[in-house]
Amino acid sequence: MSNNGRQTKKQRSAFTFNIGAVIFGALFIYLIIVLLMYATRDRVSTYMVTNGTLSANESCTALAIRTEQVVTAGESGSVNYFTQDGTKVSKNDYVCSIGSSDVSDTQTPSSTELTSDDLEQVRQLASAFSGAYKESDFQDVYDFRYSLESSVINNTDAASVSGTPVKAPVDGVISYTVDGLESLTPDDITADDFDENAHPSTHLRTSSSVSTGDQLFRVITNDTWELMFPVSDRLYASLASRNTVKILFKKDGKTENGDLTLKDIDGTHYAVVTLYSGMVRYCDDRYLDIELVTNTVTGLKIPISAIVNKEFYMIPVSFEVVGGDDGQTSGFLRRTTDENGNATTEFVEADLYEKTTTDAGQEVYYVDEDTFSKGDVIQMTDSSQTYTIGDAAVLEGVYCTNLGYAQFRKTDILDQNEEYAIVAENTDYGISQYDYIVRDGMSVDESQILHS
Repeated sequence: MSNNGRQTKKQRSAFTFNIGAVIFGALFIYLIIVLLMYATRDRVSTYMVTNGTLSANESCTALAIRTEQVVTAGESGSVNYFTQDGTKVSKNDYVCSIGSSDVSDTQTPSSTELTSDDLEQVRQLASAFSGAYKESDFQDVYDFRYSLESSVINNTDAASVSGTPVKAPVDGVISYTVDGLESLTPDDITADDFDENAHPSTHLRTSSSVSTGDQLFRVITNDTWELMFPVSDRLYASLASRNTVKILFKKDGKTENGDLTLKDIDGTHYAVVTLYSGMVRYCDDRYLDIELVTNTVTGLKIPISAIVNKEFYMIPVSFEVVGGDDGQTSGFLRRTTDENGNATTEFVEADLYEKTTTDAGQEVYYVDEDTFSKGDVIQMTDSSQTYTIGDAAVLEGVYCTNLGYAQFRKTDILDQNEEYAIVAENTDYGISQYDYIVRDGMSVDESQILHS
């Protein structure tokens, strides 16, 4: 009896073990199938919508051309400046003075009492320098020093400074840098003039004494100035239809609008932009890094491959009804006939994708074709007037994947090229920044469940 009992337990244990193995094997096979299906199925590639333009603006280094003249020393001696760099002066205003070569330091402006406004100006200069300083532009330290000195000296009475005063010969803006290109014009420019290393900027205030004929300062006599730069064949062609262009200065992020002309010199294309303001900000700069702000159309940037066409029914606006459980839902009254042949109406909720006017002057809504069937009849509120669903039109859009399935969202294209389109933001039933859309719109069907 005991032997039979032991045998029964062994049979039960073997049976239990086999059931577990079968279940485990089934689960293992299921996982293998799922993994194979995942590895072999077509994946839907998505794209995150961002703001942008079709292409980056062209960047280049431009040569600044101004109407300017250099004033030289009429005698030798120590030089004292008391007009700030970048200051506008009138003809015969004092700019600096030249004393005898053995002039002592006591003859220079010694102690100048600064007012609270003067101190505030110094603080602003220091703040601007600190915010813009880069280790790669150590020369800016000297510029900052000269700006501070000019700010202080500018408050000194010129009559109290000994020596021979030097006056501005004409009205203009004072600059204390020279580079040998002061007489340059757009007509006599050469390719060598764009070599910055060949035309270094010299600060005239680095020396405390001058000799006869040495350069003292530069006077820029006109607020109208020009930027000139070489352009490629492609850029030349794209600018050919323009008369004006916006310039962005990388130095400070400011922009200026100017008149654009194109010219050829020795087989090289050049662009000349005439500007009527902003010269004072860059009066010490001969070479300026700029951007041509030609891509002015901005919006949501999406791939052309994502755009699909979808048909919608066109339904007259006059048939719209507001109803539903909340009494605020847009829809239409569909006319039906019951089993007894009596005509009734039912409220059908509808998404109104767009409102437009037909060529015949009728205002219509674009309504998803899934909402009605062709031939359905809708009725106007408090009227027996009806309309038969049938007329259709096409909207362009993309499939949004935010909810895990392909959901059509219409797009209003502002600009496009071969790869990307710029579409309007904040449109009804449209897309927003950071939405995810199907990169290849033709690869999915609407309402298709998508997997990442």
